[in-house]
Amino acid sequence: MISIRNVVQQALSTGYLTLEAEAQLRQMLTKQYDLEDFKAFMRLQQAAMTGIVKQESRELFKAQVCSVH
Repeated sequence: MISIRNVVQQALSTGYLTLEAEAQLRQMLTKQYDLEDFKAFMRLQQAAMTGIVKQESRELFKAQVCSVH
């Protein structure tokens, strides 16, 4: 089974978090996970906040907002 760490590593290495990966993370975070997975998720959050990792969901949202205006 894929772990939170695997999803985070993929996003950090590509600089991109896909909709599918976000959905996987949401599902995995509802179940029990260990400290290393938690730390990995926090690294991903920091990378997203600083722009190191872009989120497909945010890009799609921005595109929809811009197309309305």
